[in-house]
Amino acid sequence: MSYLVKGVICCSPVNQMHKVTGTLFKAHIFKNILGINEQQLKISRTSSQLSSEKADTYNYVIVGAGSAGCVLANRLTEDPLSTVLLLEAGPKDTFLGSKRLMWKIHMPAALTYNLCNEKYNWYYHTTPQKHMDNRIMYWPRGRVWGGSSSLNAMVYVRGHAEDYNQWSRKGATGWDYEHCLPYFKKAQTHELGPDQYRGGNGPLYVSRGKTNHPLHHAFLEATQQAGYPFTDDMNGYQQEGFGWMDMTVHQGQRWSTASAYLHPAISRPNLSVAEKTLVTKILFQGTKSIGVEYVKSGQRKKAFASKEVILSGGAINSPQLLMLSGIGNADDLKKLGIPVVCHLPGVGQNLQDHLEVYVQQKCTKPITLYNAQKPVNMMRIGLEWLWKFTGEGATAHLESGGFIRSEPGVPHPDIQFHFLPSQVIDHGRVASTMEAYQVHVGPMRSMSVGWLKLKSTDPNDHPIIEPNYMSTERDIWEFRQCVKLTREIFAQKAFEKFRGPEIQPGNHVQSDKEIDAFIRQKADSAYHPSCTCKMGQPSDSTAVVDPQTKVIGVENLRVVDASIMPSVVSGNLNAPTIMIAEKAADIIKGLPSLQEKNVPVYKPKTLETQR
Repeated sequence: MSYLVKGVICCSPVNQMHKVTGTLFKAHIFKNILGINEQQLKISRTSSQLSSEKADTYNYVIVGAGSAGCVLANRLTEDPLSTVLLLEAGPKDTFLGSKRLMWKIHMPAALTYNLCNEKYNWYYHTTPQKHMDNRIMYWPRGRVWGGSSSLNAMVYVRGHAEDYNQWSRKGATGWDYEHCLPYFKKAQTHELGPDQYRGGNGPLYVSRGKTNHPLHHAFLEATQQAGYPFTDDMNGYQQEGFGWMDMTVHQGQRWSTASAYLHPAISRPNLSVAEKTLVTKILFQGTKSIGVEYVKSGQRKKAFASKEVILSGGAINSPQLLMLSGIGNADDLKKLGIPVVCHLPGVGQNLQDHLEVYVQQKCTKPITLYNAQKPVNMMRIGLEWLWKFTGEGATAHLESGGFIRSEPGVPHPDIQFHFLPSQVIDHGRVASTMEAYQVHVGPMRSMSVGWLKLKSTDPNDHPIIEPNYMSTERDIWEFRQCVKLTREIFAQKAFEKFRGPEIQPGNHVQSDKEIDAFIRQKADSAYHPSCTCKMGQPSDSTAVVDPQTKVIGVENLRVVDASIMPSVVSGNLNAPTIMIAEKAADIIKGLPSLQEKNVPVYKPKTLETQR
């Protein structure tokens, strides 16, 4: 994290549109000079356009080279006869082919650099949140090869089996746990080796932390002293409890989907990739998707798909592009003068996210990451990483965490913890001021649901984002529990030799009313927007895609990314998004779904107690 360290392939479609206009201009001159009749000119114009369209036609056009798009680009081009064009609004994740020269992306400890600027980041903001003191919330999203997997904290969390069973019950048939687990495994190579839950042959490398930091050990010991179980794999049999986190870090480097899926496929002749390319519209013939319009280097161009257009722009960009193209709530589209292709009122609705808050404690010993942020140490850490990909720069330091239930009767965990031996202020945009440690904690299944809508018809305008945070009493109560349960863990004997005064919320915050006010002032997004193109049955008026990921009411158009989740999972979103893309790739190829029946999943012995 930069709370620690601050310090041409087939890039675009050939035969660009200016070639068409050039052909037409020449035809016009010849008509005047040689007296070519109008009928001959029409034939010439038509053949020129058809020739250009054929040259700019691919089997699949994928919009967005992020967590899902990179997976699809790789899997769909495994068939050498299948041609794919992958369009990304942001730049490459390498410079002159080097990851070292793009260390702000690839050094795990440098992650907050790109969370805090607009170079590789859409840099979204919400509307003022009326239930959170009218605060405008910051939402970073990846705009670079790898998408948000090139910006995130590299935490690999799948969620709970029941999340996927619930998807199936809500209408996403075929997306229950027994049909999703095989795709988590297909994607993964875990450094601890394959088992009933882990993969061993996938492109996505997953590892555990190597720092052996005493504060991580103190945290895990304290959670057991508080009565919670230790789990050796929160992505395996037992999510509930505390343990060591899995991370998408490989040999000391961030292992994004660009590293795992895109770079290994980039040399394939049937894959074309364009960066710094903003898709502005999906092209239709009636209700059949035939391609996209995009802007690159200030020029407006088109690319055509003989089979399908696939949107993988994420939970904000995918619904935005659908609406710009005439798919969404017809009344809203008409107000903006957008011709309606398909009235689909669920587009942009059902917006879900995770909020979290930092509970921070001063540390009485100089063992946190505070010293690592001093200029001399930052240079030492940075040079070691650049030389060997080792040291304190080779981890994001979120190496321990866990999941618990908020109260008796809750069937599976609904609160998540990440522990960090450092202090983060304002998303890392403000430097740490002292030796401190913290827990990121928040509810996983909020009742508050929001929406997003177009601000204008300009594709460069960010949409209006209304997450509607903290709009239910249940959400307020759950956050209160988060603070109380974290304080209980920090009060255990394991922290005695490290524990200084509480920094945040602070000892003056004790009553429910005071805790509620603290949450309103300090809770922030955990960067997990999702569910805005909900998957469901065509009979569900709120669904946007069917269980085959096809957009309902039109042809040859899919959405494959976190936006199609029917409900947000109980955990981080990167691993589930990669799973969605792996599973969708098989669907697109017409392959039968993988399935693993009767895989055991932990259940508490009793729901009469909270732990």
